[in-house]
Amino acid sequence: MAPAAGHAQSAARAPATAVNSAKEIRLVHGFAGEREEALRQLAARFNEQSKDYQLSVQAGSWSDGNVPHLLILQDEDLDRFLAGKPRYKAVSAVMREGGAPLQALKASAMMPRSLLDAKGQLLALPVGQSTPVLYINRAEFARAGLDPNTPVKTWFDLQQALGRLFDAGSTCPYTVSEPGRVMVENTSAWHNEPVSAREGKGERPSFNGMLQVKHVAMMASWHRARYLRIFEGEREAEQKFASGECAVIAAPSASWTDFRRKAKFEVGIASLPYHDDFSGAPQNTLADGAALWVAAGKKPAEYKAVARFIAFWLQPENQVAWQHESGYLPLDRSGVFAAQSEALGPDLENVKVAVAQLNNKPATLDSGASSVLGRARVLSIVDEELRAVWADRKPAKEALDTAVTRVRALVPAVR
Repeated sequence: MAPAAGHAQSAARAPATAVNSAKEIRLVHGFAGEREEALRQLAARFNEQSKDYQLSVQAGSWSDGNVPHLLILQDEDLDRFLAGKPRYKAVSAVMREGGAPLQALKASAMMPRSLLDAKGQLLALPVGQSTPVLYINRAEFARAGLDPNTPVKTWFDLQQALGRLFDAGSTCPYTVSEPGRVMVENTSAWHNEPVSAREGKGERPSFNGMLQVKHVAMMASWHRARYLRIFEGEREAEQKFASGECAVIAAPSASWTDFRRKAKFEVGIASLPYHDDFSGAPQNTLADGAALWVAAGKKPAEYKAVARFIAFWLQPENQVAWQHESGYLPLDRSGVFAAQSEALGPDLENVKVAVAQLNNKPATLDSGASSVLGRARVLSIVDEELRAVWADRKPAKEALDTAVTRVRALVPAVR
């Protein structure tokens, strides 16, 4: 039996999370479905071996008047939490003071800037991170006379494959989840092309260069040729792929678990394609997603309990269980090594592909995470301008130029 499956079964037998009102650590999160259940199972296992403090897991949002000890945040919730005076205590400090320093965890240049301080120390633990990868419907590839065991390497290769799929009757050869994150942010990093430039003490957006314009223009031509379909709903593209309507999708590596649970076909996974006329490509992609933050202003004994819970989560067997059920990336090096175990078979193939992609080459100043495109508000602007491209209202360059201008209007938010 795979280790992750064993943990899932033992967690299922664990009692519901106990709460001692006098010694309670509260954790608020925004997960749903299997990921929420995986988090509750993790908390139940922690509570079984914790004598003085119990962890209470609650779905929902946080409020200024009653900030819980721990918060799993991303996107707009994170932006709101980070606005104004600091509401958090750095995870690195909590662990150091709690006698459980993050010895095995090395901050990566691919991590969102919001998770690191000026010295590269972790402010929050990246518990819900993923990176865009390519998924294929292996049955559709075979039906179109394509070899599903031979991954496409370049965007031109993918174009040829999409043509075959279209000719074979596919009404949705290709789709993309989170177009701005895939087509601009990660495509730029994957080709070692900058999305921002230094300006004084901050950065100014510059994601309208030759690479970005070339790629979006190529995607626009695919859209006109009906090789590419863009869906408006937040998860609609992933639902269309899982239902079998779309043959290929670029989507977060964490979506692997959902696809394998829901799809009635065998799902293949591979790295994102690249443009081979850009020297040095492929470079590296970027990790993004939810992180665990520790609230400021709590008692020393509570922080020690928090440190114990984080150390518990970082144990390799718990990381593997979490990766298996949630699809998210490992939290540290021990989690990476555990995910490589041959005993797991294909269960964590998404983690293997994602980690290989993230570490394909050491991140550079141009391919590392940017404080510009890493913000939810900025990506929403990029997605809005890309919608004008799909509607044939703007060519690629005009749309990206406009997005850069609009993002600059957010100054000083991105500087």
